[in-house]
Formats: sequence, C-alpha cells, structure tokens
Amino acid sequence: MTNKQVSKISMGGETSSEQAVRGAIQMHSKRVWRFGLALSGASDVADDLLQSTCLRALERHHQVTSYDRLDSWLITICRSIWLNEVRARSVRKAQALSVTPEAELIATGPDAETNIFAAEVFTQVMQLAEAQRETVMLVFVEGYSYREAAALLEVPIGTIMSRLSNARQKLKTVMQHEAADAVRRSGK
Repeated sequence: MTNKQVSKISMGGETSSEQAVRGAIQMHSKRVWRFGLALSGASDVADDLLQSTCLRALERHHQVTSYDRLDSWLITICRSIWLNEVRARSVRKAQALSVTPEAELIATGPDAETNIFAAEVFTQVMQLAEAQRETVMLVFVEGYSYREAAALLEVPIGTIMSRLSNARQKLKTVMQHEAADAVRRSGK
C-alpha cells in the first residue's frame, strides 16, 4: 500500500470516482447478482461473483472514465471475473439452478399466478446454454438494448439477435411440451 493510499484511508477521504462507484454498487447490486446467477446457475456462486465484482470495482474506481453507465461497467467486471474463473477451472458446463429464494428472483405482488409463471419461465431460462442465458438476462430481465448487450458481451449485434431467437425457440418448445403434458395428466 502506498503512502498516498494510507493517508487517504487514515483521513477517511474518498475521491469522487470512488463515491460514484460505491453509489453504483448500492444501486445496481441486485442487477449484478442476477447476472451472476444467469452466468453461473447457482446462487452461492452469484454471491461470490457479486462480492468479487464489488471488490474489483472499488479497487479500480480510478479507471472510471464516464459515470453515465456504471451499471454496464459493473456487469462487464462480473462477466470478466466469471470468464476468468471458468478458464482457470477449464470447465465450461452450465450448472443446474440451485435453490434460490424466490423473493430475489420474482417481483412480489398481488398477482400470485403471474409470479408462479415468472418462476417457471426463470427455471427454463436457467436451463439454456450459458451464452443464451446471459443474453436473455441482459436484454429481457435487465432491459439492455441489443446494442448495449452486444457491447457488454463483446459480440456482434447479430450474435445477440441469433442467441435471443434460439432461446425463444427453445423456451417455446419446452413450454409447449409442458402444456401438452399438463393436458394429458388432467385427462382431457
């Protein structure tokens, strides 16, 4: 640790970039966690990814060049950490969805039927391949545009469109099979 860092800590001073990063972490931590869950498929790994993302963002607050989209910056850090971990383990398998508190996944509200359906859809999304999962989460859950998602994932916009199209088709097929099974079970 340098003398400058020690004096900054002892004086309790924060730079404006550090304050901005701390604010962004507080504001966007749930988004980063959900993205970490989409990447990993496990809530405990998402917790670790969020923690690592926050730590790295605070360590590198001085690298912030624009305060407009710190949420995108945090998501990029989270994805980078995930990819580094995957490469280090040399494992590229999607893990099954672990038990995750529904309160953290689904908006609570008076419409229980909508929440049940949303939980079912989320479970199916978690069964998609990692690339499709992260794309679906960024575009449909977090509300990023195709262009923003392409920039975050460092792929062409056409790749985003293709991943979303394939994900929609897979989800449609799964939901149709489940609906047909439900009709058969009910005896109709």
